[in-house]
Amino acid sequence: MNAPRRLRSVPLAVTLAVMTFLTGLVAVTPADAAVYSTCTVSRCSDARSAASTWAAKGYPTSSGWYSWPDGRYNYTGGQFYNREGQLPSGATYYEYDVYSRARGAARDAYRIVVNRSTGVVWFSPNHYTDFYRL
Repeated sequence: MNAPRRLRSVPLAVTLAVMTFLTGLVAVTPADAAVYSTCTVSRCSDARSAASTWAAKGYPTSSGWYSWPDGRYNYTGGQFYNREGQLPSGATYYEYDVYSRARGAARDAYRIVVNRSTGVVWFSPNHYTDFYRL
C-alpha cells in the first residue's frame, strides 16, 4: 500500500489572491487596455456580422444559447457591467459572443458589447481588454 501524499503548503498570499479573484473583491484593469473609436483590427467584419445577427434576434437580454444561421449556436452572457469603466458610464450594456459553436462548447475571447439605449456596438477581440467601436 502506498503512503499518503503529503500536501504542500500554499503561501497565505497566494491563497488570499485566489480568493480575492474568485470573489471579485478587486477589479483589475489591464495596464494596456484601450478603447478605440473605430474597428480596423482583424475580425471586425466577423464582429459586425455577429452584431447584425444578434440585432435581428432583438439583442436578447437573458443569458443562454441561441440558434445561429449556420446550424450551430451562439451564447449571450447577459448584462455586461463595465466594472473597469472603459466604456462610457451611465449605460446598460449586454455582451454577446461573436463566433457560433456546438451548444455547450467552451466560449472564446471574442465578444461584442451593446449599449441598448443608443445601439452603439463595441467589439472586444481579447475578452474586454480592448474595445473597438463598430
